[in-house]
Amino acid sequence: MVQRIQTVYLLVATILVGSIFAYPIAELLSSEGQVFIFNFNGLSIEKEAGLYSLTIPPIILLGIITLIPLVSMFLYKKRIIQMRLNSFNIILMLGYVGLNYYYMQTFSKQLDGIVSYQIATIFPFIAAVLTYLAIRAIGKDEALIRSMDRIR
Repeated sequence: MVQRIQTVYLLVATILVGSIFAYPIAELLSSEGQVFIFNFNGLSIEKEAGLYSLTIPPIILLGIITLIPLVSMFLYKKRIIQMRLNSFNIILMLGYVGLNYYYMQTFSKQLDGIVSYQIATIFPFIAAVLTYLAIRAIGKDEALIRSMDRIR
């Protein structure tokens, strides 16, 4: 399981997506000069405790996106299911990016502010590329197994 390259790809993708829980996704400078930070759980005011606005759908989606590669790593004997799960996960990752963009644009209009995206914004894109590479490697494994079945 660990010696396969797709496991490494999926592990790195899980770490990248999981690190979104720790890093801010974007900062928003309002027209009054107040700085808001958009994390995985919503918008909060910098240097103050509590949330300004809670966003539930991205939290749920990020949790699912983080768990799918972990589950997929342990389905190494069921390669077709593994490829389908990872394909679904790529779609969810792109949906998560779109959902975050929507929330940031909405908050930006409400607060009449300027958005500056942080490095954690590209983590889902990198994880989607790594997941695609994992799907290709799983497909190669499946083709190898099927070619060996033909020889017997």
